[in-house]
Amino acid sequence: MSETNRKLHINLFLFMAGHHEAGWRHPLAQPERTLDVNFYKHLAQTAERGLLDSLFISDNYSGTWRRFEPFTLLSGLATVTEHIGLIATVNTTYNEPFHVARKFVSLDHLSGGRAAWNIVTGGGSDAHNFGLDEHPEHAKRYENAEEFVEVVKQLWDSWEDDALIYDKQAGVQIDSNKVHEINFKGSSYSVKGPLNIPRGPQGHPVLVQAGSSESGKELAAKTAEVIFTAQQSLTGAQDFYRDVKSRLAKYGRTPEQLQILPGLSPILADTVAEAKDIENELFELTDWQGAINRLSERLGLDFSGYSPDSRIPSIEGARGTETIQGMKSRHQLLIDQINTEKPTFRELITHLAGARGHLTFTGTPLQLADVIEHWFKERGADGFNLMPPIFPSGLEIFVDKVIPELQNRGLFRTAYEGKTLRENLGLARPANIRHAVTQ
Repeated sequence: MSETNRKLHINLFLFMAGHHEAGWRHPLAQPERTLDVNFYKHLAQTAERGLLDSLFISDNYSGTWRRFEPFTLLSGLATVTEHIGLIATVNTTYNEPFHVARKFVSLDHLSGGRAAWNIVTGGGSDAHNFGLDEHPEHAKRYENAEEFVEVVKQLWDSWEDDALIYDKQAGVQIDSNKVHEINFKGSSYSVKGPLNIPRGPQGHPVLVQAGSSESGKELAAKTAEVIFTAQQSLTGAQDFYRDVKSRLAKYGRTPEQLQILPGLSPILADTVAEAKDIENELFELTDWQGAINRLSERLGLDFSGYSPDSRIPSIEGARGTETIQGMKSRHQLLIDQINTEKPTFRELITHLAGARGHLTFTGTPLQLADVIEHWFKERGADGFNLMPPIFPSGLEIFVDKVIPELQNRGLFRTAYEGKTLRENLGLARPANIRHAVTQ
């Protein structure tokens, strides 16, 4: 795709009252509404007014996050939006391929072709809610995930596109010759098929992936069409961008078939001083001791006796990534940052509180547009995964003031390109593999 025709893609990451650790305590936040569907309806419709590509909901099966199950919420939002994509997170470790395939095709039909699957392999603490003593090993999870995704894709293709005929005269609704068993037998899964719902409007819902470990990047290169990533500098983002895009060719794919969207959490106001005031308010509201306790849990160390202004001790002796079965790449980045920069707890928590290690920005909409344009044109990103620190105000100012500036620069759409998420992302509708085999 030429530089002239290339356009930004922006996803909205829905996350409770906001992405800043103390965002829920800010006067503009509405945490009491995070179990109110009308709260999410407003966010979804605001994002669609801004012509954003999609909404994304993360998920896990443990903890006390007060979060909705993604399919339930996104099915509701599908009825009050028309164009914006709907990305649900579902992990491959504590689900079965048939269930996942069926749910996503259902959402794709209900939304008119706007469903997408964020593929993850699950978190360590989830294991205890599924009868397991420990989370499966990292490499094994990714090996299973690759097979899981293949089964799901084959199930999506178990119906040919023209299998539904609705011939009232002949009394035939489905051409049974165009519905196929898949008879998949692999090392982890054995699935007969076919799926019990026809192929969706997009053929396959869009596949999204968020891992940045070696296994994660390889899975993304093979299967993903959008990848979410945490990058804190343009140089790091460019390295990641080149790395992942360079892996596509061996799978018969082109760079345009994968959109890379780093997380971006901006604090915006009409002046820099006003934006700084909001930033300072948020940091004053941060629960420092609670954050230290969460850091202890995250690193597997006991920091309970340290004050916020203590320097974090070297963690060479801490459990390394070889024993981490959760977010391996993010864990290593954190260790590297601590050992290299030697920050105080307050400094590190201040850095992480903004968006858990994603790119943060404080300033005016015009300044943010400059940053977005620079990252985009310098091939550090194909767009961004927007993570407002406070909902709904952080989203509203982005839509009302940043989007028009990006449009004025010719970097962002002025109308949706099509009816489906694939069309809006510039992705082709996949051919039916089963149909090709039977020809």
